[in-house]
This record gives sequence, C-alpha cells and structure tokens, in this order.
Amino acid sequence: QLQLEEAGGGLVQPGGSLRLSCAASGDSKSPYDAYAIAWFRQAPGKEREAVSCISGNGDTANYAHSVRGRFTISRDNAKKTVFLQMNSLTPDDTAKYYCAADLWGTIRDMCDMRDHLHDHWGLGTQVTVSS
Repeated sequence: QLQLEEAGGGLVQPGGSLRLSCAASGDSKSPYDAYAIAWFRQAPGKEREAVSCISGNGDTANYAHSVRGRFTISRDNAKKTVFLQMNSLTPDDTAKYYCAADLWGTIRDMCDMRDHLHDHWGLGTQVTVSS
C-alpha cells in the first residue's frame, strides 16, 4: 500500500514562499513512477480544490488557474518525493494541503487533477498566509 506524507507547511507572510514536500513510502506493487501525484487544498468552509499535478516521469505538469505562474510542482523519483514550490503567497492560499497518488501504470507522461481518480492520500499539511 502506497503511503504519502506531506511536510513543509507553516505560517508565512503575504508575498512569501513555502516549499511543500510529499514523500512516498510503503509496499506498493507498482513502481513509484507509475503514479502521477497531485496536490489539493481545502480551506475551512470550502470545498477541496485541485492545485497541481505531475506525471510519473515528471515531464507533464498541470496547474489550477489560481496558482499558475506562482506555484511549481516537481518530483524526484529516486527519493520518491514530490515538491510544491509556492511563491507570492496570498491569504487566499491559506488551506490544508494534501498530496494524492493516481496510478497510471505504463502511461508515465500524463496526470489528471480530478480528485476521485486518486486512491492514496496523505494527511495534509497546514499552510497559513497572514501578516
């Protein structure tokens, strides 16, 4: 079973930056790069929304319109870790951030941000943007 653990959240001032990480572990039948990884976030009283996703080989990345140009997703398959670099943060980015894995198998260059496709989820890390 693939397990995911997020880290890197915290309190940051508007305009600041944070780098989130999502580390995979556990005994999965599929290699790590068979999984596309996505980031989602959920603010209090709001629905969960997709932020970004990255394909298994790291060649393809997609972003929500609200974060495009400010956030960058990347992955290190040797370390089984995905990163989300978040710059120019605003209070609207305040939320709990979750990473999730979507098994694509042999298709390593695609990802999809629809949350129902993701079978493995981390517990989340809190990001608070406030002065």
